[in-house]
Amino acid sequence: MLLIVTPRQLTQRAELYHQLASLLSAGVGMIQALEMIRHNPPGYSFRQPLSQLIAKITEGATVAESMLSLGRSLPSFDLALIQAAEQSGRLPECFRLLANYYNERARLARRVMADLAYPLFILHFAICIFPVSQLVQLVSRFDVFGFLRAKFILLAPAYAVVFILIVACQGQRGETWRANVERALRWVPVLGPARRNLALARLSAALEALISAGVSIFDSWELAAAASASPALRRAVHGWQVALRSGETPGELVARTSEFPELFANLYQTGEVSGQLDDSLRRLHQHYQEEGSRKLHIFAQWVPRLIYFAILLAIAYQIVSFWSGYYNNVFQQLNL
Repeated sequence: MLLIVTPRQLTQRAELYHQLASLLSAGVGMIQALEMIRHNPPGYSFRQPLSQLIAKITEGATVAESMLSLGRSLPSFDLALIQAAEQSGRLPECFRLLANYYNERARLARRVMADLAYPLFILHFAICIFPVSQLVQLVSRFDVFGFLRAKFILLAPAYAVVFILIVACQGQRGETWRANVERALRWVPVLGPARRNLALARLSAALEALISAGVSIFDSWELAAAASASPALRRAVHGWQVALRSGETPGELVARTSEFPELFANLYQTGEVSGQLDDSLRRLHQHYQEEGSRKLHIFAQWVPRLIYFAILLAIAYQIVSFWSGYYNNVFQQLNL
């Protein structure tokens, strides 16, 4: 299992799904499509999983069963959609949806990294310059070791915190870990609502695919909640079992569950009553995908600005401290 999923890996996964969608739409069989991609995969790391998939399908396993054998390297969202699409005969459309999903994730990750690059450069430059006394010692005494040690003591904890946050926010962790991260990020402005919207978008997409595939509504909700990658949604839906057996509908339970916004509950109930649930779920997926992406774009824009502001404050403090110390020394000399 990868420690950190990078934008490049997301793009490679999107390209894999795009190639599968194109080949299957052209009438190429699944085994032949996988063979063609295996000879020239989007990334070298795909060769072994593709070989494993080909071997499993050749033995008689379904595509979903073969992908399930890959373990936790395949996200639950992907598996739920593929399983539903295979049952309904919509594998090309499913792979195309997944390709767009991972392309969007990669594009957003690259945008955040690009927006943060220059502020981080300025931050490191300011740390190297300030405090000026350390820079003076470096120039006058050529104390390179002392200068580097002071900067390392300052930067190492920051690097460690950033690394831990990046690892913690990856989606391939255990249930308890992801639940704690979700609970903590819920209070982060903009980012918390963005993650919640994207989880609802994944749930809506998986639920629509499963229902269209003929999976029972109760099983569809369980699988879709797991595919949302939100422990809070999964726990909420899992707690419906007794109420569902007693005759309540998912629409009634959605309206009573705080994890689902009022808009989601209203549209779902409308689709449930009118018999157009698949259309309502597609609308919900589109709405929450757009809202989640929009909020993440806002977050990506404001984080660099906050870093700029913090750097300016730090530089202003250092400049004021330097000149304040300088003039204090001058006044002390004059008083003597």
